[in-house]
Amino acid sequence: MNQRLALLSLLLLPLLTACSRQEPAADAAPAPAPATEAPAAEAPPATDAADTGAADQAAAPATGDDAEADAPAPTAPPAPPVDPNAGASLVEGRDYVEIANGQPFAPRDGKVEVVEIFGYVCPACANFQPLVSSWKSKLPADVRFTYVPALFGGTWDDYARAFYAAESMGLVDKTHDAMYQAIHIERSLKGERGRDSVEDIAAFYGKYGVDPKQFASTMSSFAVNAKAARAKQFAMRSQISGTPSLVIDGKYLVKGSSYENMLQIADELIAMERAAGQ
Repeated sequence: MNQRLALLSLLLLPLLTACSRQEPAADAAPAPAPATEAPAAEAPPATDAADTGAADQAAAPATGDDAEADAPAPTAPPAPPVDPNAGASLVEGRDYVEIANGQPFAPRDGKVEVVEIFGYVCPACANFQPLVSSWKSKLPADVRFTYVPALFGGTWDDYARAFYAAESMGLVDKTHDAMYQAIHIERSLKGERGRDSVEDIAAFYGKYGVDPKQFASTMSSFAVNAKAARAKQFAMRSQISGTPSLVIDGKYLVKGSSYENMLQIADELIAMERAAGQ
């Protein structure tokens, strides 16, 4: 019996881990001191139109994608009926934390906002990604899901800027899962096992039809720095200390005993917010 309990504990342990800003990797290069936040915080986020224009100039069309590009975009499932008792089974402090003076990451525009704060270098986020990817594809039409990268310093910040450079070039859908694969499965990139250079990161994205030099330049652009500053402010405002983290409408930080439990709690909080909006 004792052997079975010990084995069960070892199997459950990976489900309960999360990447923390207090946990530097043993063989990672020392992270530089964080830059002063005030100037970056004042930088206005670049408009989507500007980012799209840069993407058109920088991104070369990848071969074999024409049929995929012509296919109609999948539509979100219709919104289910509002349950007036939604969220009644949740317990604050056990299932979620209410964020004091919480604000959504972006204007809600009549939708319930779900944000995942993640890090490509985080093993827990890599384990969570297949679950959250399947889950978000089934969200109703009045729910908006947004990835927000964590900036905990050092290589975390490099990969956060890479995410926003890829977003500006329309590459996230093609590269998000692949980046986790490269770091945690193939190990062609170091992640927290060292520190990948900007050129190494840009070379990865170069496989998806962009000029690596242009990608590296975009990573340090004004628009990307402004988005990175905004992401860092949101994580601090939402009391994020580790990843992966889910934030609902800027108000609720999801807790949970496992990744599956986190998504169940998120479903109930989404339903509660939809009911409140009605």
